[in-house]
Amino acid sequence: MKNIRIFVITLASAATLGMAGCASRPSNSQIGTGVGAVAGGLVGNAVFGSTLGTVGGAAAGALIGNEVGKNNDRGRRYRN
Repeated sequence: MKNIRIFVITLASAATLGMAGCASRPSNSQIGTGVGAVAGGLVGNAVFGSTLGTVGGAAAGALIGNEVGKNNDRGRRYRN
């Protein structure tokens, strides 16, 4: 259980540093991918309690977050 916790903290830290390292304002799809990956990893760990569940949840969350962010990017482009 301790290894999974370390993995989730490492994943969240990497996502935070990756987002903070952007030279310009990140797009909504980039933000959605990062937030979705972290949230999906946490949910996958809580539901399945295994490394595979955490990684699978992070992957699914990243895909869903990316799509939601793309939709928001499209809406912003048309409003301006």
